[in-house]
Amino acid sequence: MNPASRPLVSLVLPAFNEAGVLESNVADIMAYLSGLEDRYRFEVLLINDGSRDDSGRIGELLRARYANLRLIHHPKNFGLGQAFKTAFAASRGDYVITYDVDLSYAPEHIGALLEAIVRERAKLVLASAYMPGGRVTNVPWKRRVLSQWGNRFLRFFARGHLSTLTCMVRAYDGPFVRRLFLRSTGMDIMPELVQKTMILNGRIVEIPAHLDWSLQLAAGPARSSSMRVLRHIASTLVSGFIFRPFVMLLLPGLLLMAFSLYVNFWVAVEFVNALQAGPMALHEAAMVIYRDHPQTLFIGVLSLVLAIQLVSLGAVSLQNMRYFNDAYYMGVELRRALERPQCGAPADPE
Repeated sequence: MNPASRPLVSLVLPAFNEAGVLESNVADIMAYLSGLEDRYRFEVLLINDGSRDDSGRIGELLRARYANLRLIHHPKNFGLGQAFKTAFAASRGDYVITYDVDLSYAPEHIGALLEAIVRERAKLVLASAYMPGGRVTNVPWKRRVLSQWGNRFLRFFARGHLSTLTCMVRAYDGPFVRRLFLRSTGMDIMPELVQKTMILNGRIVEIPAHLDWSLQLAAGPARSSSMRVLRHIASTLVSGFIFRPFVMLLLPGLLLMAFSLYVNFWVAVEFVNALQAGPMALHEAAMVIYRDHPQTLFIGVLSLVLAIQLVSLGAVSLQNMRYFNDAYYMGVELRRALERPQCGAPADPE
């Protein structure tokens, strides 16, 4: 195959304090990529996201060693999301693959991702260890449980069949991902990319993957998980809200409404009983209820008010989400139209 006719693949490797494994793992990745050079051309984008160890120095050595490796330094740690946005803007590939430089997913997943995105003509291909056929090995149980339940939570709010929305090992259609407007700077960029692909009706495909922490555990405590649990939980909740904000308001509102109706039903029963107990005016019966059941009356009224507010906010958020989706879709389409070469435009003067 003519080298110029082979698709160009941009492989994105974010790195933050990866000095202990960076050189050896990049060498393993490069060795694997050499076996695919009959079908693809590769550029490797190594993003040093403000590492405080020797990752920057090692990155410079790798840039001198590999002609197709481009190194970008961030002056400080901006987060995974910003590293991705930097890489997407700098990428030139027909396909873009984001990969974890710690090799928790073996390099063979690169080939599997490329096969899937070419075969399925997808805009986004996800590697999933939690779908049928996927495997998880030697992952600490706390991280595994948190990851599994976080992805189940996001799967519900994303209204899809996707098993994993947080894994960074993915393949993207290059022109497509470079047109996206992205806001996240942290780990929440992973569900954001899925959400905005859905808004644009981009085809999303999952392939089984093997998440293996054997190398991390063998490297000792320095390579243990750096996940901040509370931050991750908060990020997952926010991502779920972004996917379907009205659900997080509407469902609690409906549940609170049902509780309120139950409480107020018994308040009404006691009110009728007070009227039947003897001749009295309506306000006198209400005073009896207030005197005999003040807590029940207070809970009934308060829960009803809160339920109405939650349901109303859910309806407003649904409308706002639809407005956002429409505006985002039009913005991306406008950007594509502006970037498309104009037919019949005069040629630039020689």
